[in-house]
Amino acid sequence: MMNYVFIALFFAAMLGISFFASKKVKNLDDFHLGGRKIGPWLSALAYGATYFSAVIFVGYAGKLGWGFGMGAVWIGVGNAVIGTWLAWKVMAAPTRTITRKLNVQTMPELFEKRYGCKWLKVITAVVIFIFLTPYCASVYQGLGMMVESALNIPYAWACIALAVITGIYLIAGGYFADALTAVVQAAFMLIGVLLIGFFFFKQTGGIGQAVADLAAADPERAMVFGKDPLNLFWLVMLTSLGVWGLPQMVHKFYAIESVQAIRKGTVISTVWSLIVGGAAYLFGAFGFSVLGGEMPAGGVDAIIPTMMTQMMPSAMLGLIVVMLLAASMSTLASLVLASASCISIDLMKGALKKDMSDKDVTKWMRILCGVFMIISVVIALVRVDVIVNLMSFSWGAVAGVCIGPYVFGVLWKRTTKEGAWAGVIGALATTLIMSMMPRFAGQSPMIGVLSMVASLVLTPVVSLMTRPMDEKQLSQMFDK
Repeated sequence: MMNYVFIALFFAAMLGISFFASKKVKNLDDFHLGGRKIGPWLSALAYGATYFSAVIFVGYAGKLGWGFGMGAVWIGVGNAVIGTWLAWKVMAAPTRTITRKLNVQTMPELFEKRYGCKWLKVITAVVIFIFLTPYCASVYQGLGMMVESALNIPYAWACIALAVITGIYLIAGGYFADALTAVVQAAFMLIGVLLIGFFFFKQTGGIGQAVADLAAADPERAMVFGKDPLNLFWLVMLTSLGVWGLPQMVHKFYAIESVQAIRKGTVISTVWSLIVGGAAYLFGAFGFSVLGGEMPAGGVDAIIPTMMTQMMPSAMLGLIVVMLLAASMSTLASLVLASASCISIDLMKGALKKDMSDKDVTKWMRILCGVFMIISVVIALVRVDVIVNLMSFSWGAVAGVCIGPYVFGVLWKRTTKEGAWAGVIGALATTLIMSMMPRFAGQSPMIGVLSMVASLVLTPVVSLMTRPMDEKQLSQMFDK
């Protein structure tokens, strides 16, 4: 009963926040960007809560901890240092500046106005919408499996309930509701990992004993870089550098209120990410020894759920499920908002019906948020075998296509339209061609990283080989 009380209280809090946030939404800018007045705490925690979903605990931490041992912890460190601290340090302020000067709300819209090319916006919007759908489905799948394992609630009902609650607060309050709920969600995630750590190390006899047990079970897994350091490198780079090109992550920089808020947000988001991400992979690293080297019946995606149900008191499982709900709902809200904006802002208003009013765009964005959630739930109900592969493929495809044109377009005036097209086409070709080759089957992290490398190399190289853009036009974007 206590487990259901925890969940009911959490859902009530989410619905209460959605009601409050709905009163603040007056126009499209409020709905999509919170009026560009989001403070450091809300921005930082929204970034962190979007970064880590149930997938990290159910799919990534379990499978990768089992495969790499202690080396998996480097993924959490990379996420905090490269994916959070460096991303905020390098990209947040210039992104905030240029998106305000150009008055853009989405990454495809930024590409159109930065490079003066409508079709660049259309193509990237379509890619984002297509590839974020399976990413969203992987989040539903990860949470559904955890709820089913911990509380015996049917998988399908767990996915549907998550979609309904997330849909209500997102459709009602947009990004402002997402940012407000991120504070609650981030708090639950922090409490959750601390509780897991307490009960985990209480049962194993402390971290030193846990490492000793892992070394006794398999010495190679207890090494600093664990097993298979090359594949570990691909995963660190995919999950750390990849966020630089993900629209749902970059979106937080558009909405933050000031440069001073960015400085505070950098520290807050980095510390939070290091604790939550590092802890998740640390627990996963001990899965092999805790479970005696026996893979659970549900496969790699069931490793963390099985460990939790064995180690946590039954009365605490509800809190852990709430933690996973919190981790998933913010990620889902950001994914849905990014995808819905691609269709409503970039395609419907930007390409098909340019005279569409902001009121109509907001209405369609709300409708599309619901449609996108339904599609994602349907995909999740099919239950793809391995969550990690589903998420890695989606993450790598979107990040690869966007990262070169975005990073160089914001930081370097010399970047040209031709360079941006080269980055987009090169990354998309790398993703599609390598995915169809049998020798790269199951290598989605490597494919994702190579797609990003293609984008980051081709964009500046082709820009240097082509005519610079009009200096007068560029000065309006870059000059202070």
